[in-house]
Amino acid sequence: MRTFESKKPRPGIARWLMVAVAIGILAFCFNTSAMAQQKEHMVRLAKITVDPAQLSAYNAALNEQMAAAVRLEPGVLVYYAVAEKNEPSHITILEIYTDTAAYQAHIETPHFKHYKATVAHMVKSLELVDVNLIASAKKPGM
Repeated sequence: MRTFESKKPRPGIARWLMVAVAIGILAFCFNTSAMAQQKEHMVRLAKITVDPAQLSAYNAALNEQMAAAVRLEPGVLVYYAVAEKNEPSHITILEIYTDTAAYQAHIETPHFKHYKATVAHMVKSLELVDVNLIASAKKPGM
């Protein structure tokens, strides 16, 4: 008859188990921190109606301003501008800033002031809507 002895855990397994638990805790803390930072972001929709006769000039000014803001301002995280297919002069812009202070700094920049002066006579209406980002998903590299 064969007897079984109690097996002692190998020292390497205990160490790897502790490392795995530590990594899990760090990952949880990182995700919680990232989620907390994301909640601090300022997210806004700008709903704009442009004079259809000025649409090409408006789009050029908008593209210039957006490119400068993303290139020059660390607090400007995302800009997406879309136009309605059936009403191309109805434009919605999604703007994401690191926080409200970054937005306040943005509207004081020379490139933003130039954009506002350039498009003042082109914009028929403007509605700014602060929103909460509740979810996001994207493919890698997008």
